[in-house]
Amino acid sequence: MYKKIYTLVLALLGGLLALPAMAQGKPNDTVEMADKFRADGKIYVVVAVVVVILTGLIVYVARLDRKITKFEKEFK
Repeated sequence: MYKKIYTLVLALLGGLLALPAMAQGKPNDTVEMADKFRADGKIYVVVAVVVVILTGLIVYVARLDRKITKFEKEFK
């Protein structure tokens, strides 16, 4: 049970670490919104919100998995 969760977390982390390599665009490509957020320092707020949401989802799924496993053991 926990092995599957750890595997999923490691796969997600591996995918997230590979994102910067996949996000490389042409040298002339600029994203004005991202540049504006970065200049104002708000990009860190955006990243923090995304991290909090993903962490919450992972914790929710892990707890749900534990509860389901507990119910499965009770009914067997």
